[in-house]
Amino acid sequence: MTTNLQPRSAPALVTPLLAALALAGCSFIPTYERPAAPVPAGYALADPAAAAQAPSAADIDWRQYFTDPRLQRLIGMALGNNRDLRLAMLNVEQARAQFQIRRADEYPTVAGIASATRQPSAVTGQYGNMFQVGLGVTAWEIDFFGRIASLREQALAQYLATGEARKSAQISLVAAVAAGWLNLMADEELLDISRRTLATREESVRLTRLRFENGVSSELDNRQATSLAEAARATYAQQQRQRMLDENALVLLVGQALPEDIRASLPSARLVDAAPMQPLRAGLPSELLERRPDIRQAEHVLIGANANIGAARAAFFPRISLTASLGSVSNELSGLFKGGSWAFSLAPQLAVPLFDAGRNEANLQAAQVGREMAVAQYDKAIQTAFREVSDALAGRATLTDQLQAQRAQAAADAKRLELSELRYRNGIASYLDVLDAQRSLFATQQALVLTQLQQLQNQVVLYKVLGGGWSDAAAAAANAGQPADS
Repeated sequence: MTTNLQPRSAPALVTPLLAALALAGCSFIPTYERPAAPVPAGYALADPAAAAQAPSAADIDWRQYFTDPRLQRLIGMALGNNRDLRLAMLNVEQARAQFQIRRADEYPTVAGIASATRQPSAVTGQYGNMFQVGLGVTAWEIDFFGRIASLREQALAQYLATGEARKSAQISLVAAVAAGWLNLMADEELLDISRRTLATREESVRLTRLRFENGVSSELDNRQATSLAEAARATYAQQQRQRMLDENALVLLVGQALPEDIRASLPSARLVDAAPMQPLRAGLPSELLERRPDIRQAEHVLIGANANIGAARAAFFPRISLTASLGSVSNELSGLFKGGSWAFSLAPQLAVPLFDAGRNEANLQAAQVGREMAVAQYDKAIQTAFREVSDALAGRATLTDQLQAQRAQAAADAKRLELSELRYRNGIASYLDVLDAQRSLFATQQALVLTQLQQLQNQVVLYKVLGGGWSDAAAAAANAGQPADS
């Protein structure tokens, strides 16, 4: 419908648009209900290590939990330089732009138009000119049944999900840097044990060779001592390689080479001197739904899948679109802005789906299946979080006892080696007893370091799986591209 009229006031022209907007607002999005958590109401293990007043991990900034200044510097560098975290931030920006696009679809696009046509008259057959200039709205869909609004809600849920994914990426990065730093400390301690053991065994080889050359001991003693020395040498080479691999892994996380002062401090680092981490309150499994970004991410994905059903349902109903223009029309270019040249056109269109070969039905079915998949992913995220916390609590409950027992074992093996060497020098025992005591002490010392590492890393994991490591201040620093500790 196109009508040419005398000049009209702006309110009169927009009245039909306002009426159309008033009709919009229906929604076919199913009512969202959060699925019940598919986990027990409590953890199997009690929480004796954390007092009732101990804070939640989500309430502790990583600077408060990891108090070693060297580790704080490394984490800050990683937050500013890590490429995976940067990619997660870019994903958030992309999802935000997609949401803006969907939100813009709800509003008409107004464009300036200008046209000039020359065509023959249907009456006289003579050619004439037509000039037009003004504003136009092209094929604006009035969202009467909420299709565009549903797509906007889906885009919003996706944007929020990527925001939670960014938080989860930061939590994982903080924990990975802390674990990498502890690995390097353990590597240095294991290297020190291997160096001292190798030196001791090389001295044993020298002594047994002298005793063998002087007829005091047998060639078997000399060969056994040589075998143990070469085993220690092989272990030392293996640990050197592992030390380099662990440093390379930490460099990748940090996004740049380790500062020289931090590298120089590592040879003297010992796990027993590591900065303590404060106790954490595990709370209830239901609290993970609010603490863990990965669970919140899965829920936003579920909300988005729910909104997709609304869009698929709305596709079964008519689509109402509107094309309109307002401007000046004249058969002469010089007469465009003269009185009486103003005109407007309003062309509503109704499109009713009659036959689509089952496309809309298939889209609805796909949206419903997508929602069920999102429910399954949400349930799995909760169950995975429950399992991770339970595993960390199991480690906290048992690693302390294991560490105490291994410390006592290491002390006993050290005393055993001392007594075996004394008995051998006095001719009471064979050198085989000394070698066996050396092997036992070396293995016990290595196991002790690895258990210390496991206990400290368990504290890091517990902080991570309880949702610690995220803060708005760190996010602002990361978004600015600066280390969080600068």
